[in-house]
Amino acid sequence: MIIEHRTYTVAHGKMRTYLERYERLGLPIQTRYLGRLAGVFVSEIGTLNQVIYIWCYDSLADREARRARMAGDPEWKAFVESNAGTFVHQEVMILNPAAFSPLK
Repeated sequence: MIIEHRTYTVAHGKMRTYLERYERLGLPIQTRYLGRLAGVFVSEIGTLNQVIYIWCYDSLADREARRARMAGDPEWKAFVESNAGTFVHQEVMILNPAAFSPLK
């Protein structure tokens, strides 16, 4: 198993509308294609205006195949376009669980 840790820094003043739009439009599409969402978090202390997504995949190949199918969906393309001007930074990390991690 691998973990994808995605951090989006949202432009000041756009968090509420982004989260509402994501919950209504983006989440159903991602859940359909990507499957295992471990959590969505919003920063409160430290770097502010960040949304963190944690997704679980069987492997890098599994992630690649799932994301490729989603990228071809017209609804996903429309959601991505609706986010123009929302983000100021994005970071993606792929994490491998340590041998003793409860998530494996």
